[in-house]
Amino acid sequence: MMLDKIVKFLALLGGACVGALGGWDGVLQVLLVLMAVDYATGWAVALRGRSGKSDTGGLDSKAGWVGLLKKGVMLLVVLVAAQLDKAMGMAVFRDAACFFYMANEGLSVLENTALLGVPYPQRLKDLLTQVKSQADKDDEQ
Repeated sequence: MMLDKIVKFLALLGGACVGALGGWDGVLQVLLVLMAVDYATGWAVALRGRSGKSDTGGLDSKAGWVGLLKKGVMLLVVLVAAQLDKAMGMAVFRDAACFFYMANEGLSVLENTALLGVPYPQRLKDLLTQVKSQADKDDEQ
């Protein structure tokens, strides 16, 4: 009986969150899948001792929490964008935010899998390096 109430509460909470994020559509699903895959491949990189996010290259709880915090903030931006769409009676800001973060997460997955030894064409590696160096320059400004 208690388990039934917990499941119903979690379903209600999940539905409210998804509704606030603009609904359960393909765009949100892809974003959440990419976030999960990025986090999982980040763990795999750290388990192999190749992470640039810790001094040792291995697992670091602080780096893990920072990664989760960043993903949480990304979802907050999607939430704000969905609410802007609702207020303006259009569907532009939420999808734009989702597509931006999908690209960001996709690049991170490529980086992680490359660190794990998954082969990629040299052109893709060069493009990834170029995008990464540009992002680093933008972060410094």
